[in-house]
Amino acid sequence: MQVSRRKFVRDLGALAMGGIACCKTAANVAEAGLAERPIVDTHVHLWDRSRLTPPWLKPGEPLCRSYLPTDYQQAIAGLNIVKSVYMEVAMDPADEVAEAENVIAVCRGRATPIQWAVIGGRPASAGFRRYLLPFKGSPCIKGVRQLLRTPSELQLLAAPDDLVRGLRLLGEWGMCFDLCVPPTALADGARLIGRCGETRFVLDHCGNADPRAFRRGGQSAASEPGPTHDPQQWRRDIERIARHKNVVCKISGLVSQLVPGQWTADDLAPIVNHCLDTFGPERVMFAGNWPVCTKGASLRQWVEALKAIVGPRGPADQRRLFHDNAVRFYELA
Repeated sequence: MQVSRRKFVRDLGALAMGGIACCKTAANVAEAGLAERPIVDTHVHLWDRSRLTPPWLKPGEPLCRSYLPTDYQQAIAGLNIVKSVYMEVAMDPADEVAEAENVIAVCRGRATPIQWAVIGGRPASAGFRRYLLPFKGSPCIKGVRQLLRTPSELQLLAAPDDLVRGLRLLGEWGMCFDLCVPPTALADGARLIGRCGETRFVLDHCGNADPRAFRRGGQSAASEPGPTHDPQQWRRDIERIARHKNVVCKISGLVSQLVPGQWTADDLAPIVNHCLDTFGPERVMFAGNWPVCTKGASLRQWVEALKAIVGPRGPADQRRLFHDNAVRFYELA
């Protein structure tokens, strides 16, 4: 009987992680590996539409409903996710304080693994220090993120003096900044990071690489649009960013760009492996990106795919990726 490469790698990785008895079936081996490896999820989104609604939600799309802590608990069942970090959800600026206060209540309630947060904020704004001051020193708040993707937002990268000032403040106050930009803006992101050497950065979602750009022959599924960027330029820009030692990379965000059921771990492997090789085993972190990941896969499917990809790397590097690096970077008690 022939065994697919994907299945072989998945089962090998599960064996390496768990020391599973060889008499178990391959399915049980994979399940046991998922259950026994503790995971820190560094990127969880929540929103309660009865309180606050992210302005980018479109009526009728699957994500246009509330996603609550209880929903997240169901999504992580059996995955042994032991600690989680909330990630801001691009609220309207007028709602950012309310969003932060809501998630602080979730963190303090300790009803879920979500006990820390990266909140929304506008580092280039004149009022950024005043906005951030109430959260300074909070054990729940670990950093700030502002998505930089629209033309006006990307202009901040082209003329970044105001942005640099706010990012340096984060460094002074012991907070990090999640950098989330299109792959075509990574070179500008590298220059920004270089100007803020005392601030810790997190590059979100493997630099938002498009898995379709890395498929053999550049072919996309029939129901998908074409790739959005050049894969070789992305590789060079990731290497440029990784030269700065004040940045780590979140391994996440890939499956949400794909059609459910029309991708495999092999579609993601070129991106994941380049990030792991370029940043090294000490500067990468797992992130679920739930519930946005459900546009292409369940959280469990994403975890399974990533474990298949990294299985050959050995248990020590897997432990760093899925748990240890996040605990150290965010100082999670």
